[in-house]
Amino acid sequence: MANQGAKKRKEENARHMANIRRIIIACNVIYVLVRMLIFHSTFTWKHWIGLVLTSVAYWIPYQQLANMAQPSYGDDGELLDGGFDMSTGGVCGYLHDVIYITGFVQVMSIISGKFWYTYLVIPAFGGYKSFGFIRGFLSQGSEGDTEDEKTRKKREKMEKKASRTKFVKTRTR
Repeated sequence: MANQGAKKRKEENARHMANIRRIIIACNVIYVLVRMLIFHSTFTWKHWIGLVLTSVAYWIPYQQLANMAQPSYGDDGELLDGGFDMSTGGVCGYLHDVIYITGFVQVMSIISGKFWYTYLVIPAFGGYKSFGFIRGFLSQGSEGDTEDEKTRKKREKMEKKASRTKFVKTRTR
């Protein structure tokens, strides 16, 4: 029963990566069938560039996720780690978002070319997160100066109360 968690994680990651692969294939098939075969008269060189761009936008995050999902084995072939948990947030979540936004843009660009502007969400969100990260470093020195008299007194009172020794009553029989 050893390494049951690692085996379970390995199976979950394999299933998850297969689902993402199906989403990517489905979006590409829909785009090729509808845009290239049905609307072939309006298919231009710009659409080829769009197909290449979305293929690259799928491939890069998919490879990153595949590397994260890889299990690690010991020298004797024993499973040590089942790979990264794909349900967590952070970079893993952002990579999923890029894949889902790419699928949305690819399928919706069949309807209108204006859906390509949806790709601006990715750098806008990155800028938003970076601004919050940088702002945290810049505002550290000025936080202590803005404390008013009432807040200072309340803080001092709470510190004084916390520093007092606490007596615990016990029952004696």
